[in-house]
Amino acid sequence: MNLEPPSKQSITGVILAGGQARRMGGQDKGLLPFAGRPLVEWVIATLAPQVTTLIISANRNIDRYGTYGFPVVTDLEQEFQGPLAGFLSAMNAARSTWILTLPCDGPQPPADLGARLAQATIDQQAELAVAATGNRRQPVHALLPVSLSGSLRDFLAAGERKVDLWYDRHRVALADFSDQPDCFVNLNAPEDAQRLEQAFIQRLSARSRPVS
Repeated sequence: MNLEPPSKQSITGVILAGGQARRMGGQDKGLLPFAGRPLVEWVIATLAPQVTTLIISANRNIDRYGTYGFPVVTDLEQEFQGPLAGFLSAMNAARSTWILTLPCDGPQPPADLGARLAQATIDQQAELAVAATGNRRQPVHALLPVSLSGSLRDFLAAGERKVDLWYDRHRVALADFSDQPDCFVNLNAPEDAQRLEQAFIQRLSARSRPVS
């Protein structure tokens, strides 16, 4: 593929908030209160400066998500079909060459996520890029060209749902974020909430302290 090299101006950010959150009792994780704000607001605050515009992928509470002023897209076929369905709906809605995806339940994504994924696609001459911490992929933290929408549509139509299996059909660059492992911690279960919130607040406080 001959693609425009990824840059802030050619990337739409996509916040994935379309899951069922079974381990959270079915609560909409993006709207859960976290450190004084809905969780999705922390994600928006870090992602917005990295991209030209944002899309929120959600299958419920559409009006609530719409109050943030960004387009809200739902799964094109059946709802709650996993992150790949969110990827596809965002690809169809985006007016850019690339989408930068990340989940709604990780309150502190890397501030340089887009830049490092973009550089990885260039350096490794890849079709798409995925964040990794060591040898472990962080599969929904990804930079994807919208031109792969046909490939993704066919994959989903065949009944496939696993993100890594679709990635393996393409040339994938890995961007190493081993220096920022805490940025990929997310809220999966109720018992995670207090621990993550305390750690998050401590990091915010440390950042705001003046350097002596």
